[in-house]
Amino acid sequence: MITYSTDGVRMPAIKKRETTAWIKAVAAEYGRRVGEVGYMFVDDEKMLQVNREYLGHDYYTDIITFDYDEGDRINGDIVISLDTVRSNAQLFGKEYLDELHRVIIHGILHLCGINDKGPGEREQMEAAENRALAMLG
Repeated sequence: MITYSTDGVRMPAIKKRETTAWIKAVAAEYGRRVGEVGYMFVDDEKMLQVNREYLGHDYYTDIITFDYDEGDRINGDIVISLDTVRSNAQLFGKEYLDELHRVIIHGILHLCGINDKGPGEREQMEAAENRALAMLG
């Protein structure tokens, strides 16, 4: 089950049923099934608080993924800062909803085992994001 909630922000204008079906289809491409995945949309200040409290990082970010996977079933909590998504969309010349979808699937790709911190991994993640976004239509 995929859930969507907010803390201190309005729910973004995503089509939940369509987004959920897309997420499940992307996970299936990696041989994974969706278990319990919770999205929490927040503002920058809440994201900074989460980053400090759980990861010991003192900076803003667009997404934090907490991975609770079990076998081929993905489970996790995904926290997304809508403020940072909005500013990144402007920075990269993208539409806000397009950038939001990229970040939404970025967390799922992490849960499917794709990393983006090591040498060459960022490019692999971007390619996986682009393939997933093409599936959204």
